[in-house]
Amino acid sequence: MHRRTALKLAASAILAGALCTGAASAEDVIKIGASAAKTGPLAGGSTVSHWPNIQLWVHNVNEKGGIQVGDKKMKVELVEYDDQTSGATAVKNIQRLATVDKVDFIIPPYGTGLVIATAPIFAKYGYPMVAVTAISDKVDELAAKWPNSFWTLGTSTAFAEAVAETLTKLRDKGDIGNKVAVVNVADAFGIELANAGKPALEKAGFEIVYDTSYPLGTQDLAPVINGAKAANPDAFVAFSYPPDTFALTGQAQISDLDVKAFYVGVATSFPAYAGKFGKAAEGVLGAGGVNPDTPEMQAYIAKHTEVTGQAPDYWASAVMYSSLQVLEQAIEAAGSLDKAEVIKAMTDGSFDTVMGTMTFDKNVNRKFWTIGQWQDGVYYGVGSTGLEGAKEPVIKTGWN
Repeated sequence: MHRRTALKLAASAILAGALCTGAASAEDVIKIGASAAKTGPLAGGSTVSHWPNIQLWVHNVNEKGGIQVGDKKMKVELVEYDDQTSGATAVKNIQRLATVDKVDFIIPPYGTGLVIATAPIFAKYGYPMVAVTAISDKVDELAAKWPNSFWTLGTSTAFAEAVAETLTKLRDKGDIGNKVAVVNVADAFGIELANAGKPALEKAGFEIVYDTSYPLGTQDLAPVINGAKAANPDAFVAFSYPPDTFALTGQAQISDLDVKAFYVGVATSFPAYAGKFGKAAEGVLGAGGVNPDTPEMQAYIAKHTEVTGQAPDYWASAVMYSSLQVLEQAIEAAGSLDKAEVIKAMTDGSFDTVMGTMTFDKNVNRKFWTIGQWQDGVYYGVGSTGLEGAKEPVIKTGWN
């Protein structure tokens, strides 16, 4: 469960370094701690969006000689744990990283619940916490409560309202009608998004003709899709977790759900989604997105694929990598490993990332992608809170 990833220096390089400058000492290394799911329900997402980006960042930092800290460059060493998708284990792991391993910095866990569960530990020991896979309308409240925390991915309301805005665009062009089916997984994530999304749809003048939820872990979603089909909607919207996203899409394909707009998410942006559904994925809308055409994103995608052996997803992966770039640049700006100085650098700084320039307004990133769509085999951002490069949404034309 515990694996220390030592710096990958060849023996010859170690010898050469020892002869020329002396062997690297503990003081020459930045210890980075990480705890997230490698097993349990969240492992499917974390092994796509979380862990590979840590691997890539460690590789890239060490490949270029390390992070500039004052007058010297320091390579990074990773200490990592599996939280087993357990809040109790996540808290225990972060506590151990802080007090036993005594790492210099800690990468937060994967998933809103685990991020929030461990936030008090980060605050207790004064560690900066750049949260990625955490979506909540309470980010401003959380940032005020824990000034060492920074929030990057967005709010539930922004994601839910983006659905209404995108459907409005399609309706105003005459591409879709006015009837929408809305479903959600019945846990905090799905309920919060549905509670924000349904009023936004009604405010935009849509008629919700089908509205239901299903318990977390539901395997058979045929009744949900068949119920929606019976209501004859023009658009289908599901606030769903990765397994549900795949199951709902598969069932819609089987049942030939005839809608001009089909939204499911999260995990719609995973390459595995297009891999599983092929041409049937075309036109499917989902949470988040990127502009994959920028030179920075093209280079990131190529390097991610080269180093990790898998392509990144088109949303949280790039934000995750960006969060590590923020940490790296904040350390360099601080010129030391002093946690308070690094937190100050994050608060005041502006950071060049693969997603573009990232800054924090009261510890919250205000510019993020809210909705994307598969178009010609690529998942593009079609809506954001101020980022450039969004594609125009298009209608879905069948499942074949």
